[in-house]
Amino acid sequence: METSRVVKTFLEYVQISSESRWEAAFSQRLAEDLQQIGLTVETDDSADKVKANTGNLYAFLPGEADLEPILLCAHMDTVPPGQGIHPVIEDGIIRSASDTILGSDDKSGAAAIVEALREIVQQKLPHRPVEVVFTICEEVGLLGAKYLDYSRLRAKKAVVFDNEGDVGTIVNQAPGHVEISATITGRAAHAGVAPEEGISAIQVAAEAVSQMQLLRIDAETTANIGTFFAAGPNNIVPETVRLAAEVRSLDPQKLKRQCRQIAGALQTACQKYGASLQYSEEPSYSGYQIAETDPLIQQLKDCLRALDYPVRLCATGGGSDANILNQNGIQAVVVGTGMEKIHTVSEYITLQNLERTKAFTMALIQK
Repeated sequence: METSRVVKTFLEYVQISSESRWEAAFSQRLAEDLQQIGLTVETDDSADKVKANTGNLYAFLPGEADLEPILLCAHMDTVPPGQGIHPVIEDGIIRSASDTILGSDDKSGAAAIVEALREIVQQKLPHRPVEVVFTICEEVGLLGAKYLDYSRLRAKKAVVFDNEGDVGTIVNQAPGHVEISATITGRAAHAGVAPEEGISAIQVAAEAVSQMQLLRIDAETTANIGTFFAAGPNNIVPETVRLAAEVRSLDPQKLKRQCRQIAGALQTACQKYGASLQYSEEPSYSGYQIAETDPLIQQLKDCLRALDYPVRLCATGGGSDANILNQNGIQAVVVGTGMEKIHTVSEYITLQNLERTKAFTMALIQK
């Protein structure tokens, strides 16, 4: 069976290594493809800000002046192991033949956008103005989106092609996210000779953690400790422990409340034992919730129904470039491209979902 153009493009894209901060080769290929189609292409200076080897990529296609422009977005980077990817097709499914990821996160989105634009231009189909952004360093903190040059963009509505689930999946709710850092300082002492003179930072931290609400808090909120670090010899009462945690919630008030709960547990334990606490919170991104009745959601649903694709609205527990776009005045949702088991060597995508993502993108551009 003859391989379609979007599948061929996807197979070529995933073989270009582009782990976070090393997206230059893939960016160059995307720029060449977009320029060949007829788009104007630009790159920004975000590389210097995030210590990457290239910046975010922008592309612009003029359209009918009376139609609202739309922004299409996908990210260029992949997680490791993402070098030397060899894709294979078996029974309508694309997987990696070796011990690597596949890279459908997010090269399925990139291939669909490029090939939808190619077909629109080649067939001379009427369409709205299109702005395209391919971001760097999404997988390491949404850094590319955080350093986008928003002055280059006119569109106020965006679709981010970067989610698991079949085409037709629309993520209209995503959480806010806060990173927490804490250092507990006790007092060192000889563990065998004078342990009562010490304050064990490990003991303090352990008691604090035992009083924290963690993991699934409720349907909208999660919390997790990723780092609990203390190092030293067994014969010394440990003086210092470092904790790193995160909190996520679809509800901003619950996000604040859960952060306060963690901070309170730390403060109470430190006061009990006489240890000191250094504590900080760093918001990573804000959450968003877009109503099912919103015009952007209705537009997506209309396009999907016209293609006879099932529609599924859902919330996610993860962040994406859409979170950052929404923070910067561009209403954005994430849509599924069919990528599955992402960030693992078992990752795969179906040929059908690649074809459907391209068709859906074409419908959005023409709508």
